[in-house]
Amino acid sequence: MAKLLIMDDEEKIRMMIRKYAEFEGYEVAEAADGFEAVRKAKEEPFDLIVMDIMMPELDGYSAVNEIRKFDPEVPVILLSARGEEYDKAHGFEIGVDDYVVKPFSVRELMYRISAILRRSAKNRTSDDSVMRFEGLAINHAARTVEIDGQAVSLSPKEYDLLYYLAHNKGIALTREQIISEVWGYDYFGDDRTLDTHMKLLRKALGPYQKFIVTLRGVGYRFEN
Repeated sequence: MAKLLIMDDEEKIRMMIRKYAEFEGYEVAEAADGFEAVRKAKEEPFDLIVMDIMMPELDGYSAVNEIRKFDPEVPVILLSARGEEYDKAHGFEIGVDDYVVKPFSVRELMYRISAILRRSAKNRTSDDSVMRFEGLAINHAARTVEIDGQAVSLSPKEYDLLYYLAHNKGIALTREQIISEVWGYDYFGDDRTLDTHMKLLRKALGPYQKFIVTLRGVGYRFEN
């Protein structure tokens, strides 16, 4: 049974998410502020965290940064009343897996949680081989990436995106395929999420961003 941590300062929202999550068979813990969320995440491991951004004292972004220090791989879904591209980009830069704008459908949130948990389980049991492309090395067992021997810091979703592209080297992948496989569900939001992650990934890869080729009107292809 997967364990979820739900952090929101509105009790009504926490109760609503808990009701649906427990109906789906998840074990649920709650936190009313960022400090409580960090404390609970230190006390016990969670399989996924749903985190509101606008919180008193310690906001969601800061709470995620603190949790990443001792649990860098736990999937995180951010909740926010703000849907601006900057806010989403900042969330993805600190390594969250998804961003949901309020008001939202709790049933849709459950789909997203289920998809991310399936993806995490799949990654834990995937092939442990190391893929090398010139000076770019992708170690899937360790979920690490090196460029010319130096470790590169990628968010969990950026890593998933890179691995999916590299694993399907030479294949033209549509935007729909990438979103479905990397995000793991029929995406409900706009596809700028993919564009934002691709921009961040290319920046992180430096000279080896050349391997990711844009196919205008189609999607992307990884070429070596």
